Amino acid sequence: MTIKEYAELDGLAMGELVRKGEVSAEELVEEAITRIEKHNPELNAIVTKLYDVGRNAAKNPVDGPFKGVPFLLKDIMGDLEGVETRSGSRFMSGVPAAQDATLVKRFKAAGVSILGKTNVPEFGLLPTTESALYGPARNPWNTDHSTGGSSGGSAAAVAAGMVPLAHANDGGGSIRIPAACCGLVGMKPTRARNPLGPVLGDVMGGLIQEHVVSRTVRDSAAMLDCTAGPEAGDPYWAPSQDRPYLEELDREPGKLRVAFSTTDLDGKKLDPECLTAIENTAKLLTDLGHTVEEAAPAIPMELLSEAFMAVWAAGLAAGIDAFAMATGRTPGDNELEGLTWGLYQAGKSITASQYQHALGGFQMLGREMARFHSTYDIWLTTTLGGPPLALGAVDTSNRDPVGAFEPILDYVPFTAIENASGQPAMSLPLHWSKSGLPVGVMFAAGFGEEGLLYRLAGQLERAQPWAAKRPPIWN
Repeated sequence: MTIKEYAELDGLAMGELVRKGEVSAEELVEEAITRIEKHNPELNAIVTKLYDVGRNAAKNPVDGPFKGVPFLLKDIMGDLEGVETRSGSRFMSGVPAAQDATLVKRFKAAGVSILGKTNVPEFGLLPTTESALYGPARNPWNTDHSTGGSSGGSAAAVAAGMVPLAHANDGGGSIRIPAACCGLVGMKPTRARNPLGPVLGDVMGGLIQEHVVSRTVRDSAAMLDCTAGPEAGDPYWAPSQDRPYLEELDREPGKLRVAFSTTDLDGKKLDPECLTAIENTAKLLTDLGHTVEEAAPAIPMELLSEAFMAVWAAGLAAGIDAFAMATGRTPGDNELEGLTWGLYQAGKSITASQYQHALGGFQMLGREMARFHSTYDIWLTTTLGGPPLALGAVDTSNRDPVGAFEPILDYVPFTAIENASGQPAMSLPLHWSKSGLPVGVMFAAGFGEEGLLYRLAGQLERAQPWAAKRPPIWN
């Protein structure tokens, strides 16, 4: 196999070649390592190299759909026994994971060879991947721009062709935002579709969901088939799926009722590139036979913002305090970035009553979204309010969370809604800006409706394929 051949294959294609004996898992791992060594110095996508782990796995790969496929774990919640999960923080050091996360076990059962961990912002707090510990991850489409966050390292590695897919998770957009910034497919599944065990059952009131970023829709669907489903002891779980998600791609979605929005929910117009992306996608959907009209759910954004910040800050504080209790260490402001320190202090001041009220706000939002999706099958927006940010747009040393987030409030107008409501949403690479930067288009569906999203995504991938688009840093 040559580097060029490796670059043209998605994960399922690689796994099929290994099963047929046309290429070995060890060959795939060496090709991936070659590409990581070539591109990572410029992109800073991978922060922990685990080449020996991947090489050992490739000697006797598990016979799953992704048999022998090179893969990366995110440095947040991607627990691998014996390896630290730092969450991009100087404070989170010295404690290797005692066991694999349940999701990591399921990734392994799918057949992958794990080669490293990927760059993240500290504790996944930002829609850009820039931390004091690791430094910025750089976008292979333009290295002066952000990869998005918090799964930015994973997205950069997949977009540059180092691996065909990689672990990601999403508490406010952290799968979809990097997918949008790097020209990838990013599905945030329904709440509790993937388990968070073996220790955790729920993170931040159900805000956080796990999955991958990938270059093709079928890799996303097939990996969710491998990982979805409850684990014994889970506090709740998602509705059962009708059939394997991979099978959904060959099924027609039918005539869908699609609502699209050209403003954020406060009525502000989006960036012109976003407007073009939405208008073009709405036309494409109309041409495909769907009913498309402009509409939006009635969401009080101030209430959502207050509730989200309360749960997010309290969850951050709980996570830091749990690590402190386990290690006997006290977090100091010299070990946490300024923004993290400010959110940590804010989280410690949240009362139990305030937290419960915030969760109640999420439940109200969930009911509003359910009402909206009783009329519309799909809500179409862009994933972000504009093309990928320039690196350095956010001052992570600012201890005032309000001040630190101010420059990017218009940048993330939609993604947190689906985290709060629990419904699935997917970013697809359907538009590029005049300057050559990806602009992701987002599709949200009702609770439990990943199958519908995959049917629509399969139709759109066939109608407007993106496989031939490659960033400057590639191959």
